[in-house]
Amino acid sequence: MAALSIAFEAPDNYRGYTTSHRPIDLVHLARQTAGDKALELEVLHMFARQARIYMGDLSSGNAETIMQAAHKLRGAALAVGAFEVSSAAERVEARGEAPDIIQLGNALAAAENFINTLSR
Repeated sequence: MAALSIAFEAPDNYRGYTTSHRPIDLVHLARQTAGDKALELEVLHMFARQARIYMGDLSSGNAETIMQAAHKLRGAALAVGAFEVSSAAERVEARGEAPDIIQLGNALAAAENFINTLSR
């Protein structure tokens, strides 16, 4: 039942997000963690830490480093259900252009803010 709770019910501090526009797909995350809410939060915080490291790599200016960071970030985002982040990372991996990196940064910021909201 914990999976249903986190996936379908908004926590008390869950302001401003609609079910159709969550930066993290909580149903997907619940499936990945077998509904263990503590594990869900641990995985989300680990994702946020990794994402910050990868964003540093994305700002390196080195094309190979950018492609590798985008690829790793895409996989990590898919694992936690951050599908907007994953799509943006895929565009960076394919093209590596500055506007794509900016969009990825925006998607990551939204995901991290959402994670922080869930953690309060």
